Amino acid sequence: MDGIKARRTKAYVVDHVGGPFELTEVFLDKLRDDEVLVELLYTGLWQDIVVKDGGMPVGGFPAVLGHEGLGIVREVGPAVADKSLQLGDTVILSFHSCRRCSWCQQGQYGGCPHMTETNFINTARQGVANESPISLADGRRVHGQFFGQSSLSKLTVATEKSVVKIDAQPADLAVLAPLACGYLTGASTVLSVLQPKKTDKVAVLGMGAVGLAAVMAAKARGVVDILAVDIVDEKLRIAAEVGASHTLNTSDLNTGLNEGIRRIFATGVDKIVDATGVVPVINDAVKALGHGGTLALVGVPPPNKTLQIDALDMLLSCKKIMGVIEGLSSPQQAIPELTKLYYEGKFPIDKVATVYPAEDMSRAIDDFKNGRD
Repeated sequence: MDGIKARRTKAYVVDHVGGPFELTEVFLDKLRDDEVLVELLYTGLWQDIVVKDGGMPVGGFPAVLGHEGLGIVREVGPAVADKSLQLGDTVILSFHSCRRCSWCQQGQYGGCPHMTETNFINTARQGVANESPISLADGRRVHGQFFGQSSLSKLTVATEKSVVKIDAQPADLAVLAPLACGYLTGASTVLSVLQPKKTDKVAVLGMGAVGLAAVMAAKARGVVDILAVDIVDEKLRIAAEVGASHTLNTSDLNTGLNEGIRRIFATGVDKIVDATGVVPVINDAVKALGHGGTLALVGVPPPNKTLQIDALDMLLSCKKIMGVIEGLSSPQQAIPELTKLYYEGKFPIDKVATVYPAEDMSRAIDDFKNGRD
């Protein structure tokens, strides 16, 4: 343990794969020089459920997860590079990247080749020990600094690389936390990667947080023809409210996604964001691309599933498929920009967020798994 048990707090601890989130007393080590102590007010919930259930890797159990934190700075390490960061500042905690590779050097932190080990496997504390700052009352270590933060906790020791200061009104904080990952991913994939023209036809597949953010970003960019695709009518209703010009419920189709899209846009679409990770949907999405179209894969397909791509069609039609992680973004740049768009009324995330009390974790998970998030 690094020094004394300096701080006692409560956190949701997952003891083993498939285990529940259990609100447990934990202890935090003293800050290292490049760390920030944050009191959490809100946190998003998505990848944490997937990791808990074994769908994605984690450095070990027991673990404190949490990847979309928003809170107040309570202590700043003396070596933190951002000297403007002060006690009492409102911050969003986003993903962690190495900051040394060529992608990071270009400011495209989401493209860092070390994303899995940096955010899921390792803590943010470098060195041989790679030690978590979190322990249980009996002294056992708990895997921490998930995504550099482990924000499913009342207090957290975060790496400075995950900390983004924002200028926001207190009344708005409840809806801003997913800017850390979900909204950031969908919006940056559109604004920074695909960069559609106003005359392009854009389709977004899957109306969760990522997909809705992509719809809002396309609308903010001035795109006229935006197609939202899902299997839940209520989600499509929300998509239309925040920017989609057309909606398509694929559960109503007797044919595939390609045919459904081409009934709306006969020559196909120019840009597609897939936020589903469903392989048959992705296979059909490629067919729905028009000449020179681009498909951005944001959803994560199961590792044992194979995409069926017609290479000749791709070549002759000049189509492109690209994997996009975290919108290839720099959170320190993108999150303030998205916050600004929100206050300008161009990124209406207040219309899509659902906020739960911390004590209602089980209801939040149930709603997520049943498509009611």
